[in-house]
Amino acid sequence: MCHNMFAMTCNPVRRAARLRRRARHRGAAAAPALLLALACTGGAQEPISNLVISSDPELAELAAALLPDIAARSGLELREPVRLERRSREELVRYLEYKLDAELPEAEAKAMVSAYALLGLVPHSLDLREVLLSLYTEQVAGFYEPDSTALFVMDDQPEMDLQGLLVHELVHAVQDQWFDLDALTDSDLGNDRAAAAQAAIEGHATLVMFEFMAEQATGAPVDLGQLPDFAAQLRPALEGMRTQFPALAGAPAVIQEALLFPYLEGAGYVLRLWAAGNRVAPFGDFLPASTEQIVLLGGSAPPVELSVSVTGGRLVHEDVLGHLELSIFLQEHVGAASASLADGWAGDRYVLVETASGDLGLVWQVIWDDAVARDGFADALDGALNSLGGPATLERTDIEGRPATQLSIGITEGVSVVTVLDRER
Repeated sequence: MCHNMFAMTCNPVRRAARLRRRARHRGAAAAPALLLALACTGGAQEPISNLVISSDPELAELAAALLPDIAARSGLELREPVRLERRSREELVRYLEYKLDAELPEAEAKAMVSAYALLGLVPHSLDLREVLLSLYTEQVAGFYEPDSTALFVMDDQPEMDLQGLLVHELVHAVQDQWFDLDALTDSDLGNDRAAAAQAAIEGHATLVMFEFMAEQATGAPVDLGQLPDFAAQLRPALEGMRTQFPALAGAPAVIQEALLFPYLEGAGYVLRLWAAGNRVAPFGDFLPASTEQIVLLGGSAPPVELSVSVTGGRLVHEDVLGHLELSIFLQEHVGAASASLADGWAGDRYVLVETASGDLGLVWQVIWDDAVARDGFADALDGALNSLGGPATLERTDIEGRPATQLSIGITEGVSVVTVLDRER
């Protein structure tokens, strides 16, 4: 499955649109092609009947042999058979185009691009739908689709890669039998919360896959939770995707990071759960509520939810950036060393507004853990306001007694924004 502006979802488009669209990732994310290339083949077990429904006997046999082991490693019992089919690359493209039309209408795509362009994270000319289609057609080798509760494998995949691909996606199929993956990554939850759930989902499948592959390669039992340096080994392999795939390498940094985050940081999150003795699926009490909790292993409070109202202009689009995209914003405009300032984040919300003159402006409110965190962010950003996508002002303020900042970009006089803590979200 995949969720983030951009993290590959299995509804490949869902997390895709995360520019984040309130991208409606409708499925378990497709495993990146790099991971598939690393997959090993191993000794086949006897096929087990009634575990897989498929018109392809070869796929059915391979998946049925894998499922009992995969379910045990994932910590989740298989409840019902898994549907599995092959699809052509042409069918995938048609599917992605259909999903983009249904879930990311042109007007919404343009609004998201306008918001991120004002934040200086993408060019105003970016064609988001074209970028997403290129990324997904380049990356997707197979995916689990919760809408149809079926797993699809591209028919152009080498036979030697099928085992690794199936392991990853079968984890998503088992996950979806216990937890509603669509609900966990629903856009109505906000960009950051959905991205955190996506990372937990993807990190879980990634670790199960690598652990299975390691055992196949060594012929001995492997527990990744007992390998303290595994996350450090995993990162260079996944980082290599930036240069290995042209569409990914050419995408803006915020899209690259959103695509890689579920696998890099998500795997690290689940691995830390395992290392702490919690060999569990990362759901229920272990499901993170924010990307900050992914990075800090749940060591932060649930995010503060905000509600914003606008007068003197038309609200075009709104969402949450969250810890992940705040850190990317800081790296882009202040420098890599400033990314740690995002650790003081406690919640945020931005609104894209059409002013009376017909121009678009943006107001971004951020709640901070304390005044020190707020002032650190404001001090760092003060000298970088000219790098944003329009005339900008930054205010240090508070919202219902909580330290806050308000960044306004391209906002003219006459537009007023009121923000309150939203205790109903």
